Amino acid sequence: MQNTSQQYDAVIDTCKSLFEKKMSDYGSAWRILRLPSLTDQIFIKAQRIRSLQENEVRRVEEGEASEFIGIINYCIMALIQLEKGVAEQPDMTTEEAVELYTEKIGETKQLMENKNHDYGEAWRDMRVSSLTDLILQKLLRVKSIENNKGKTQVSEGVDANYQDMINYSVFALIHLNEK
Repeated sequence: MQNTSQQYDAVIDTCKSLFEKKMSDYGSAWRILRLPSLTDQIFIKAQRIRSLQENEVRRVEEGEASEFIGIINYCIMALIQLEKGVAEQPDMTTEEAVELYTEKIGETKQLMENKNHDYGEAWRDMRVSSLTDLILQKLLRVKSIENNKGKTQVSEGVDANYQDMINYSVFALIHLNEK
């Protein structure tokens, strides 16, 4: 049986490494982004994945994997923004950002482990295209919550949706790595 926890960590190591390199290149410029802007960036990446899955012709060489990595990293940024608020100027060192990244991914992995236990690793029998559709559905939910100024009557908040999108993206990357 595959070790989901180890596979999860390997995917996150790749994502975190890219996050650190981009922090080195750009600093924390992303700190000025409001949540709807981050949500839209994630939406663009998910839409591109869906297009790649449906279209036979590709005009840009980057495939699905890089887009799933982008979704994970933008979702982590969104979780950090939820906690810290939006900054007027870049205000975070690479070390601070990586520490927050590690904290948020730890919380998100724990959620995955809890759900994975209860669902019996059902994601392993899912298609990558279904995981993409679930991410898009979560994005539409987040947009609706954002349009309602964060108010929900019975639904979980945007943070839980960002965490689910991270976990679906990790599952998709595990599937893609196993091909």
